[in-house]
Amino acid sequence: MSDDHPPGLDLDALRRHLDARLPGLVRGGLSARLIEGGRSNLTYAVTDGTGTWVVRRPPLGHVLATAHDMGREHRVLTALHPTRVPVPRTLLLCTDDAVLGAPFYVMEFAAGTAYRTAGQLAPLGPARTRAVVLGLVDTLVDLHAVDPAAVGLGDFGRPDGFLERQLRRWGKQLDASRSRELPGIDELHDALARDLPPAAAPAVVHGDYRLDNVLVGADDAVTAVLDWEMSTLGDPLADLGLLAMYSAPSGAADSPAPSTAADAPGHPTAAEITARYAERSGRDVSRLPWYTAFAYFKLAVILEGIHYRFTLGQTVGDGFDRIGEVVPRFIAGGLTTLEKG
Repeated sequence: MSDDHPPGLDLDALRRHLDARLPGLVRGGLSARLIEGGRSNLTYAVTDGTGTWVVRRPPLGHVLATAHDMGREHRVLTALHPTRVPVPRTLLLCTDDAVLGAPFYVMEFAAGTAYRTAGQLAPLGPARTRAVVLGLVDTLVDLHAVDPAAVGLGDFGRPDGFLERQLRRWGKQLDASRSRELPGIDELHDALARDLPPAAAPAVVHGDYRLDNVLVGADDAVTAVLDWEMSTLGDPLADLGLLAMYSAPSGAADSPAPSTAADAPGHPTAAEITARYAERSGRDVSRLPWYTAFAYFKLAVILEGIHYRFTLGQTVGDGFDRIGEVVPRFIAGGLTTLEKG
């Protein structure tokens, strides 16, 4: 369903800007729909009835430009497009707030399906589900094989001290969201801090790499990697650790956890995903339990923040009332991963 007046997107202003910057691109009146699923930046599918494009802008009422840096997303997408990493082609970046009230960029529309739940994967069957997830791993290998300097991303981040900064950042986020006792979370943080892995050769890191942040085509291949707002230069095993964490079963069909895809029949185990990555990339994954435990810690902090905002009446919507109950599972998952590692 399209909307002539979607929130945060003035179609008349967008049309004037596109006509000025990319004359001939738009051939008819524009309509748009907000693409659901994003937790942060707003994403719209825009069409003139013939062509379709995607517009990304910060959330309404955003405050911190650094948290919703459209230029940064546009830059990494543009740099990666000529590589083996499937990303949409960017068309333009607008940093003038006068056009839409915030910076935005436009890219080509990529077809495909984002799979978030076991129920969505179930119709594929076990064999196709397995192929989709292993393709997700292979795409991650392709991303981490990109030479940042060769594609103009040599200064895209500060890889030195990456893991220390990440742990410190999420520790501060935890302190900002403390509203109840969370047994084990400080123990998990301290254990991670005591045993930081040595610095790895830096790579372009997605920062939130998981199945529902890519689109999968009818041939079960990844057609586009999306949601690059957390991307930087850093330790590539941070992406693999997160993917391994998301590959553990959620434990409940009605779980309010961010993803239940790993519950689908045929979904590879974390061990299989790790082995696939190691074989294809040639990287040493012997310290992966640390990265997976860190992913559990990070997600526990994020979910606790959502729970805290819910208790303050600042978050509404289905499932938010149950987010708090899954936080202890992530803490336990992190501690167990370290113990077994």
